[in-house]
Amino acid sequence: MAQKTVRSIREAATLDFDESRHEEVSAWSNRDLIPLPPSRRTWGWFNFFGSWSLSSLNVATWQTPNTFLTQGLSVGQAMAVIVISRALCCLFAILVAWCGLTWHIGFTVQNRYTWGFRASYIPLLQRILLNFIWNAIQCWNGGKLVTVCITAIWPSFAKIPNTLSASTPTTTFEMIGFIVFWVVSVPFLFIRPEKFKKPFFVSSVACGVGMVALLIWSLVTAGGVGPVFYQGESVSSGSRWSASWLMMAGINQAIGGKAAGMTNSSDFSRYAKNKRDYVIGTVSVYWITGVLVCLGGLVTTAACQKIYGQIWWNPPDLLMVMMDHGEGSSASRAAVFFLALAFAFTSMFENVCSNAVAGGIDLAGLFPRYIDIRRGALITFFAAWIIQPWQLINQAATFVAVLNSFAVFLAPIMGVMVCDYFLLRHQRIKLSHLFHPEGSDFWYWHGVNWRVIPCWIAGWAPTIGGLVVSARKDKGAPDALYELYYIAFFIGFLISFVLFYLANLAFPVAHLGEIDEEDKYGTFTASEAAKLGVTPNDEAITAGFYKAEGIAQVNEVSESESGKNQKWWSFRRR
Repeated sequence: MAQKTVRSIREAATLDFDESRHEEVSAWSNRDLIPLPPSRRTWGWFNFFGSWSLSSLNVATWQTPNTFLTQGLSVGQAMAVIVISRALCCLFAILVAWCGLTWHIGFTVQNRYTWGFRASYIPLLQRILLNFIWNAIQCWNGGKLVTVCITAIWPSFAKIPNTLSASTPTTTFEMIGFIVFWVVSVPFLFIRPEKFKKPFFVSSVACGVGMVALLIWSLVTAGGVGPVFYQGESVSSGSRWSASWLMMAGINQAIGGKAAGMTNSSDFSRYAKNKRDYVIGTVSVYWITGVLVCLGGLVTTAACQKIYGQIWWNPPDLLMVMMDHGEGSSASRAAVFFLALAFAFTSMFENVCSNAVAGGIDLAGLFPRYIDIRRGALITFFAAWIIQPWQLINQAATFVAVLNSFAVFLAPIMGVMVCDYFLLRHQRIKLSHLFHPEGSDFWYWHGVNWRVIPCWIAGWAPTIGGLVVSARKDKGAPDALYELYYIAFFIGFLISFVLFYLANLAFPVAHLGEIDEEDKYGTFTASEAAKLGVTPNDEAITAGFYKAEGIAQVNEVSESESGKNQKWWSFRRR
């Protein structure tokens, strides 16, 4: 009876499949993990423009200059840090994404050829942890913008009595904002990444217009900018760190803050119609627009300093001040409402795309029989209630500081990924060996490529001490620990890159750089197949999987909605 119940539950939880398309799920594959066919690669440059806009047109980017100014850097030095760090972020994001652009596989599958089938869970679990926690924190921060919207409509909401216990490190006011933000976000989890174009457009335009409006209003009202805009270097001669070291630390910090998104950039680059669209979208928004948003945040804050006599970097706080100084007039409340709504919508969709959907992709790699992107995104979102972000933000500042420094572990992962793909394999991957371990070149030793693990550890070992003393704010720690930590991203990336290359020279991997002779998955267009040296497979030729898993590969041509023939790779259950 118990066995029958368990079997029934497993069957109910197993992902559905469309027999007309011969779809199948297995221990290592489902529809969201296989190489994407042309019919699903729908992202043009504007999709990536919108995607990266979510990482640029947001509250965090707006107040980025404050981080560096409070450390003693001048405005010019702070902007230099931002320009350099964002340019480097573009470079690393493109390097990691290139595999997805070429072979149309995501981060989960990409790691199998470097780490081995089983060891690929090491980077995967790190990403899942970060997705869970940052999703929860982003929901909490987005909830603050929701409270501004509600207060703009009903000013009495700001005075709502706190009904939570004294031991709870938050208030009813904040909790309502969190709940509303969370609930409104849930429907967007059901949108497939292929259909993100419209939400990208709405969110980027809404927030962009809101930021420009706030900038223009502040400059016109103030008639100029306040003293903060002209702030010079304030690093004293007796300071422990020179301006150069602070700038280096700032660049490292800025890159590290985006490392999680860069590490899994192939999860979204695989949806690209072509490589050019991804590169144009990345450079135009992540670098250029990101720098302009930082500058706009600085100018607006400086102008508002002149208006209110105080510096307000955080947009939710600034909007509440604007409403208070407007004396509750309908005009000021309406302006604040629409500004907060624009910020909130962008924050919401950034969280859905960068954390929830990314978490769904990673969870699909962990349990492909039972979890696809949609289920994984829902699990990631519901996990916010378990994580309780109000506890983290208000009572676990050290833990949040460690999360912000997690690039210490991610940079070495990126180092081995880039080394393996570009230097060792020369951008050549045998796709058919990525989805079944039996007989695969990527099974290595019991599913573990032992070469990669010591290289990854060696990448973060020199800087882990600096992370600890920095999180503890230990002023008595040796300078060397801090100095290593201030360049942790570069150290981690380079050490793992070099050591992994040397390890493969000393202990060569068999069949390195081999590819499938035929397009077994129907993933390439005719021009792509020609460039890669792969024979296009226009017939239903099946190969590469094993009957031991009960899977037959089927490559069929299906007619798209537009009437054009598109290749579709799917599976049929036996």
